[in-house]
Amino acid sequence: MVEVKEYLNTYFPGLCLGASLYNQWDTGIHFELGEGIYQIKDDDTLNLDRFERVYKQSLSIFNFLFSEQDDIFLVTNVYHHKSNKKRMRQTKVYDRFLKNKKLKFNVRQETLPFIFADEEEADGCYTSRFFLKCKKRDLDYLLLIKAICNEDFPLKPKLGGENGSYYPDVFFINASKNIIFFIYDDRGCEVISDQIEALRPLYNEYKNWIAEYNREEVEQTFKQF
Repeated sequence: MVEVKEYLNTYFPGLCLGASLYNQWDTGIHFELGEGIYQIKDDDTLNLDRFERVYKQSLSIFNFLFSEQDDIFLVTNVYHHKSNKKRMRQTKVYDRFLKNKKLKFNVRQETLPFIFADEEEADGCYTSRFFLKCKKRDLDYLLLIKAICNEDFPLKPKLGGENGSYYPDVFFINASKNIIFFIYDDRGCEVISDQIEALRPLYNEYKNWIAEYNREEVEQTFKQF
């Protein structure tokens, strides 16, 4: 079985699989989710219309990028304090969001340095990376996408951070098309690829969702080729 590290070194050399993929890679798109609709209404209640829109947008992008035939790496970064001495367990991602429960036994894990190396607390933390190679049909991807988008709000489903860990980052890697899809929270998502043409159909379909502050930059990227 190909390891995630080996795959990334081959197709995305030098990439740190963490937040801000778009800023690390030349070929990518940053989408803004739920644009124009605030999370909180005037009466201080959650604006569920926004979250329904965010779910719909995220799912549309996912379905556009991943077919039933594609090989997928489901990768989860969990960030921990070194003071946490408890035995590392798989995240809820692989307990709750796999339709094919047998695949839980195929989940692999590696320990990495804390990827936010510029932060003051980096010396006291580390990254546990879990990964699983699967197919789209193996995932309850709708619920998983909702859980990712619910990160900062009291909504279910939820991933949650336990035992001194931060909220995990979840990456969908299309190993057949060499595309990485990362929803960082309800505000937006990033898509990168090793080839500009792999993203052109996505750009043409959803360019109205591109974040306004880097729209010109993204447009110039696609005009160059």
